[in-house]
Amino acid sequence: MLKTNVGNLDRMLRLVVGAGLLLWFFMDQGTGFWHYAKLIGLVAIATAALRTCPLYTVLGLKT
Repeated sequence: MLKTNVGNLDRMLRLVVGAGLLLWFFMDQGTGFWHYAKLIGLVAIATAALRTCPLYTVLGLKT
């Protein structure tokens, strides 16, 4: 099992930011790199749901 390293406040912020980016992606009919860069919201939601962040693990952080 993955080690939990994302705290409650961090988790909520990731959910809000991730949902906002995905909403913006689906509402905006743009094209190009910056339009698809909004899909990083999926990563934010996934790390919030799993309560673990691979980058935090590499850096030795825990919130």
